[in-house]
Amino acid sequence: MSYCKAIESMTEDRKTLHKNYHDLHYGFPIHDDNELFGRLIMEINQAGLSWETILKKEGSFRKAYSNFNIKKIAAYTEKDRERLLADAGIIRNRLKINAAIENAKTILQLQKQFGSFEKWLEHHHPKTKEEWVKLFKQTFRFTGGEIVNEFLMSIGFLPGAHSEQCKIYNSVIKQKPMWMKKKPPRRN
Repeated sequence: MSYCKAIESMTEDRKTLHKNYHDLHYGFPIHDDNELFGRLIMEINQAGLSWETILKKEGSFRKAYSNFNIKKIAAYTEKDRERLLADAGIIRNRLKINAAIENAKTILQLQKQFGSFEKWLEHHHPKTKEEWVKLFKQTFRFTGGEIVNEFLMSIGFLPGAHSEQCKIYNSVIKQKPMWMKKKPPRRN
């Protein structure tokens, strides 16, 4: 068994950066709402940029966004927005920053209604990629097709994070709860 082709084809310095994410995070279920939200923030910020750029800035994102604490981010003020816009360690895009704050507020509402962000996702599983995209666009800000697809693949809700030939594939499958192994409905 080998790694996914994307990892195998990288230079050694790039492989070092990507391997930790590939081997320990990509495609694995996340059960902590703050970490789920953090992954969504990272995927939103990746739009128009390389994932490598985001991986290099992950620590800065954690620090700038209160370790992805949903309640803290939902309470951010205009002063926090300005602080984030001035932080060279993250992506300084007003739309992406506003999306993080507004999406945190939305997740607080989902937590009240469903018990957690994860349970909201579970409630809607399984769906096709197209159905997920529609739901996310109705629910969250700055969530287009590629962002939603990558977010859901990265947390195991959509297939495709690893090829079946990748040595990480079976580790991901073993960690998925049974309900998550359901296939999305077929489109007619």
